[in-house]
Amino acid sequence: MSTSTVDKAAGPAPASGRGETGPGRPGRRKEAVAGYVFLSPWLLGLFGITALPMLYSLYLSFTDYDLLQDPDWVGLENYERMFTGDPQFWNAVGATLLFAVTSVPLKLAVALGVALLLYRNRRGVGLYRSLYYVPSLLGGSVAIAIVWQTLFGGQGAINGVLAIFGIEGRAWINDPATALGTLVILAAWQFGAPMVIFLAGLKQIPQEMFEAAALDGAGRVKQFFHVTLPLLSPVLFFNVVLETIAGFQGFTAAFVISGGTGGPADSTLLYTVYLYLRGFGDFQMGYASAMAWVFLVALGIITAIVFRSGSLWVHYADEGDR
Repeated sequence: MSTSTVDKAAGPAPASGRGETGPGRPGRRKEAVAGYVFLSPWLLGLFGITALPMLYSLYLSFTDYDLLQDPDWVGLENYERMFTGDPQFWNAVGATLLFAVTSVPLKLAVALGVALLLYRNRRGVGLYRSLYYVPSLLGGSVAIAIVWQTLFGGQGAINGVLAIFGIEGRAWINDPATALGTLVILAAWQFGAPMVIFLAGLKQIPQEMFEAAALDGAGRVKQFFHVTLPLLSPVLFFNVVLETIAGFQGFTAAFVISGGTGGPADSTLLYTVYLYLRGFGDFQMGYASAMAWVFLVALGIITAIVFRSGSLWVHYADEGDR
């Protein structure tokens, strides 16, 4: 076969690297420009609403600023005052830790329990799922907090129900021993969002796993601890992270039920409430900014600890293939 025949069969020679990329560059540049144009609202929001205000608040945390005068640089004075000269700050830290440690496990336990009852297809189960999700849509509102305040008041419906059984009630929201507990119950009542996530996770567990466990003699309880929980652990981990962050950020219910004071006796003085009172109540914006940054760092550390602990109890289905 001649050389010319081989050349014809091979087709035209490919263009050089320079000639191939040259005509395409203007097109790629136009695509890049178009991409940045479409991203510009998000970028403006990121820098204008999030990044720059955060950097400015970091600067304010080292100043004495009351919104009426220019910031006065004081260095680490706000942080020193926070940790050594403000006992109410530690009251807020204690109340927040107690609230998060009690409300998050209770909320997840209720969510998982209801999800186990509703994940099988039965008549009317869609309606029940919707009804149980409604509290998550309403629970963070001021109206629900006012309703909760009325329910747990001295003449509220809770005491009315207890009176039927001959139990003497109390003004639950005005008692330092029980005021925070009403907030924990309200937080647990808003279990709809984690319940939906648990439902999605339960739907992904193969029924063959339960059938195999039943053949081995495992009852419902053993199936739950040896099949359901291990296979659901990634979803549980996801819910733990989200609800832990949300638990430490609680504000509306505590502010409304306590009348904006964090009382009685600082029992409902969550960290965010105290930060609001210092910043917008006393106009100590420099001190409030320092509190906000300490809160950010602490929440980051707690989230990192949760992620590190995940390697001990989170099991993934493809771990055996790794």
